[in-house]
Amino acid sequence: MDKRFNSFFNLTEDQAIALLDTPQDQIGEEDSRYIAASHLINFSSDKAIAALIRAIQQTDDALDNRIVRRKSVETLGRLQATQSLPIIRECLADSDCFLTENAVWAIGEIGTNDTGILEEIAQLLDKPSQSYRVIIQTLAKLDYQPALERIRKFTNNTDLPLASAAITAVCRLTRDYADMEKVVDLLHNASVIARRLSVQDLIDAKYYAAIPNISTCPVSLVFRLRGVRMLAEDGLNEGAIAFSDVEPYLEKSLRDHPNDLILVHSYDTLPALSFLLRELYETDFGRCYLAIKTILDNYADVAPDALFGTYAEEAHNDYGAHFHVMKLFGWLKYAPAYDLLIEALHNKQPQFQKSRAAAAIALAEIGDVRAIPEIKACLTTQIWDLKYASLLALEKFGDRSGYELLSEDSDLLIREKANSKKNQN
Repeated sequence: MDKRFNSFFNLTEDQAIALLDTPQDQIGEEDSRYIAASHLINFSSDKAIAALIRAIQQTDDALDNRIVRRKSVETLGRLQATQSLPIIRECLADSDCFLTENAVWAIGEIGTNDTGILEEIAQLLDKPSQSYRVIIQTLAKLDYQPALERIRKFTNNTDLPLASAAITAVCRLTRDYADMEKVVDLLHNASVIARRLSVQDLIDAKYYAAIPNISTCPVSLVFRLRGVRMLAEDGLNEGAIAFSDVEPYLEKSLRDHPNDLILVHSYDTLPALSFLLRELYETDFGRCYLAIKTILDNYADVAPDALFGTYAEEAHNDYGAHFHVMKLFGWLKYAPAYDLLIEALHNKQPQFQKSRAAAAIALAEIGDVRAIPEIKACLTTQIWDLKYASLLALEKFGDRSGYELLSEDSDLLIREKANSKKNQN
């Protein structure tokens, strides 16, 4: 699990426990029990788990306390704290539907074959105002066959993410995956939420045939790459696929060029460049990719100056737009962006991490050989996408030294890539 974002809070374990144990009405303005419950993910000790359980047992109905209870249940799930199952089970009957949702999810993370608990979860499918998607996912994950027909009734729901989860669950429970193509179709739906969540459903189903389709899905690189990577790792470990079946789609996803995606939005008329630059800040990356493609196709000559402008005004502090601007400098092969790209390559602020891999790819597109040692320095990183992107960038420069270095890497896909290239020498 990627733990780069876990330790933002300058608290010891004992301080976090003491804060979590403080009654909500005695919390100072500078303190937060929610932060304490979040921070305890870093400690799997019995005393940390006991503190989280005590927090759940504080049943004051104030909103702040309800939020702390929800977070405590989530943290126990992430810690896979088996001893917390009885108290989490009690939350299934709570009137707070968000607490119930977290309890269902946490039970799925911890795991159980207790049919009593599983039936209580299944009965939530008949209770109004619940998060049925999480309930369905958990029942499928824990292979609770008696829930099959209750889940099946959601497969034609107008809520696309709910229908997607139900179709996936029915396929998993029946071991008949013929209907998974309906989930694959959602990868190119106009709804960004449907697109994102269908990727997760394909991962859950271990539906390896969807890897090429996921690589063309116009969502954030984070979602797309996670889908391809997780399916690739599972498929390779199970011997169901070979690295050569995955490699082109994995690398197409990492390069992240809009021409490799199936775009779901369009423009009736050519927009102004100023409009397209604003689109780089959209949360629906399908719109961002359409804007990028339109800039490359129609404004390549004037775009670089405009990109420097939007970077200075806002993109330097907006991690989504920052990522797109870095990539665009590469696709435009704009050499004066070299220093900015080197800065992005080595930017260690957590929110800008995906821009580092984008910068490596962009530097290779520009082709300035000064970047080779800078990119080589990234081969020792623990950040997976940066390491893989650095291999691709160096390969474009004609430098194959990284393959020998990473032939015994701890990551399966890095290792497969390195050895596939080493064996070609």
